[in-house]
Amino acid sequence: MSSGLIDKSYEPHDVEKKWYAIWEERKLFAADEAGDRKPFSIVIPPPNVTGVLHMGHALNNTMQDILCRYRRLKGDNVLWMPGTDHAGIATQNVVERKLASQGTDRQQLGREKFVEAVWRWREESGSAIINQLKRLGASCDWDRERFTMDEGLSLAVRKVFVQLYKEGLIYRGDYIINWCPRCRTALSDLEVDHDEQEGRLYHIRYPFPGSTEGLVVATTRPETMLGDTAVAIHPDDERYFNIPAKEVVLPLTGRIIPVIRDTYVEMAFGTGALKVTPAHDPNDFQIGIRHNLSSIKVINDDGNMAQEAGSQFEGMDRFACREAVVAALKEQGLLERMEQHNHSVGNCYRCKTVVEPNLSKQWFVKATPLAKKAIAAVEDGRTRIIPESWTKTYYEWMYNIKDWCISRQIWWGHQIPAWTCGKCSRLMVEMDDPSTCESCGSSELVRETDVLDTWFSSALWPFSTMGWPDKTPLLKTFYPTSVLITGFDILFFWVARMMMMGIHFMEEVPFRDVYVHALVRDEHGKKMSKSKGNVIDPLEVIEKYGTDAFRFTLAAFAAMGRDIKLSEGRVEGYRHFINKLWNAVRFSLMHITEDPGAFDEEKISLADRWILSKNSLLTISVAESLDNYRFNEAAASLYRFVWHEFCDWYLEAVKPVLYGKKGEEEKAATIAVLWRVLKDTTVLLHPLIPFVTEEIWDKIPGTHDSIMKADYPDNRFEDPAAVSVMETIIGIITGIRNIRGEMNISPSRMLTATIHSDDQEKRELIGAHQEMVRNLARLESLNIAGSGERPRSAATSLVEGVTIFVSLEGVIDFSKEEERLAKEAGKVGLELSTVQKKLNNKGFMDKAPEEVVQKVRDQNDQLQEKLHKIQVNLEKIREIQNS
Repeated sequence: MSSGLIDKSYEPHDVEKKWYAIWEERKLFAADEAGDRKPFSIVIPPPNVTGVLHMGHALNNTMQDILCRYRRLKGDNVLWMPGTDHAGIATQNVVERKLASQGTDRQQLGREKFVEAVWRWREESGSAIINQLKRLGASCDWDRERFTMDEGLSLAVRKVFVQLYKEGLIYRGDYIINWCPRCRTALSDLEVDHDEQEGRLYHIRYPFPGSTEGLVVATTRPETMLGDTAVAIHPDDERYFNIPAKEVVLPLTGRIIPVIRDTYVEMAFGTGALKVTPAHDPNDFQIGIRHNLSSIKVINDDGNMAQEAGSQFEGMDRFACREAVVAALKEQGLLERMEQHNHSVGNCYRCKTVVEPNLSKQWFVKATPLAKKAIAAVEDGRTRIIPESWTKTYYEWMYNIKDWCISRQIWWGHQIPAWTCGKCSRLMVEMDDPSTCESCGSSELVRETDVLDTWFSSALWPFSTMGWPDKTPLLKTFYPTSVLITGFDILFFWVARMMMMGIHFMEEVPFRDVYVHALVRDEHGKKMSKSKGNVIDPLEVIEKYGTDAFRFTLAAFAAMGRDIKLSEGRVEGYRHFINKLWNAVRFSLMHITEDPGAFDEEKISLADRWILSKNSLLTISVAESLDNYRFNEAAASLYRFVWHEFCDWYLEAVKPVLYGKKGEEEKAATIAVLWRVLKDTTVLLHPLIPFVTEEIWDKIPGTHDSIMKADYPDNRFEDPAAVSVMETIIGIITGIRNIRGEMNISPSRMLTATIHSDDQEKRELIGAHQEMVRNLARLESLNIAGSGERPRSAATSLVEGVTIFVSLEGVIDFSKEEERLAKEAGKVGLELSTVQKKLNNKGFMDKAPEEVVQKVRDQNDQLQEKLHKIQVNLEKIREIQNS
């Protein structure tokens, strides 16, 4: 590809746009559905069509892209299947808000026109998240992009529904479900967010017929008592062994309801007497089934009180009714007492409205038979959950799984393929729309208006996106998928359901591995939220620092099982890393003007042998890390190699060779080594920072095509002896540099050093490479000897059995340096005293925000460390003066 000098500084935005367009144009993300290479496949967790890129998306998709790019370099046939989710409730809410701003609503439009409006919105706005994923560098096979409402996936959804119904695994029935009065739809248990709220516990007396005595029940929801059909007590509760009646009068209604005995009742809660409202509480519903109780629905689907609540309360909002019921009970002398009571309240995960447990006719999947096989698949190792700690959580949920309510009372989604005959009430579930009743022949058929839960279609994603129910080449090649990368928050919403559906319909698990990543939090470990004002927008970060710096930051902090504490400062730090890499490449390409070919191993230097060995070890460690989802370890290895080993040591060590101070043969050998290391390192970095590496690859002489078509390095070079010697040389240079820093000596000041070692072989090796020590440690002379007297006025350092003496005579004024350090110690001591007073102030510690307290603690630690270093250096100065 092209060669020559590269720009002085790296400007990411133009580079990113240029290369992404080229990658797409050349179809470099495309999978080969009939290829014979080893397959590697991932299905993207489909973002909602309403979505915008947030930190969770950024982390998840960066990890997926790293794996896909890495596996391509390894020669695999990679499929990264992209797509979006129709997001039933969320999308309908967005479009309804748009209609409201236009002065209309979906009821005025009608179902058909409303669905058309949603499709129009999707065409206009639904691609925003896809474009943002491309900005992140996602190398998905975009020509295969799917949508959960597209024609193929809709066919798969219908086939699954019909087959499960005919197998008896889908049924329709009356059941207590979670109901959102705002969205006017059922919600699964997983779609309800619970939070602790301050409420009240109301103690209400239910009189025995003809008596003022009665049973006292405790409830947090007195408005639902209007639908009570029994009072339950525990059969072992001695307090109620001799109650005078088997019935009570339901307050405010006059209805006589039975007193029943059931082991579900908690004797320790409240009074031990439980009001039973089968139509408005899931546990009461089960009690009602056991005791054949009637169910009276007193709250309508809109959250207002129903006719069955009585004329006094009919039409009231449910919370206003609570106050009215309490007032009426007080008036009749039936409210014994009220007390403060914290309890868990369920809210709709979309609109945050308080959810109402409601009796309703809904469609359900029998989950237990499907869950058994999904449990077995993890138990026998066909699917691994990583980190392994999430396996226990998976089992707990699957062993206690409930039937899954899959119907939603909205218009946007997959309409349930069920018809009821208006003449004979026959229910039909079919693949093709029926025209007449299969039982009586009537054409009076009414289609079910409900749509399926969004997660129903998402559960089919790994195989429906590949063309199922047809037996496609794509399915044959890429199913089961290799890995699913996901957040823990959808482990049950999505992952468990994909396991159940994949095994049932494909007779094979949907993925071999499930990697569960942690959360991205703010720099203090707090969850990001708009209300806290601590949200970091990935698009803003990318705009400011470039995509590669952002991606590398996410990878560097993505330790398995540990939340990421992110700040813009950390991204800025890795932007410096990108700049360091760029500058190193720019320097290298000043000397590499053409493909130098293979190096002559006999002619290469110690530094060359060392960097080749280190690069070979890097190749192995990066592969091991990525094979085991240790993204942070891969990033750390690459950072350490590029910044420290390659830039700080190797390039500095070979500069005399590159500038022609050693002869042409040595220079040619070093250039060949530099070229190979530069190429291999660029390829190793590519999965994490794809844009800058593609730009670098394009500039390196002798490279061909895109870096995406390069091979993962397989150049093994092992020279443990060279590594050992070079590490000793580095240790000696570092020891001298540390003395320079501790003694506040200018980097440009030339020094004199002496090395003592009893090991003759070590002395000879150091002697053979003393020119490197002198160059990099800035020495005017270096003396190497066995044991001997310590030189006067010398600072010392010990490195691997070698004693280093750096002469300070005439270099520093000891009395002035002692005075400077003493003064600095006093200043830092005063600062430390001020900080410690704050930490010892109970008022400050109790009242100050946590982040402020932590900042002061950090300041205390930093000052203590600084003071310790000053005191150590002060002791060294005094020791040297007395030597």
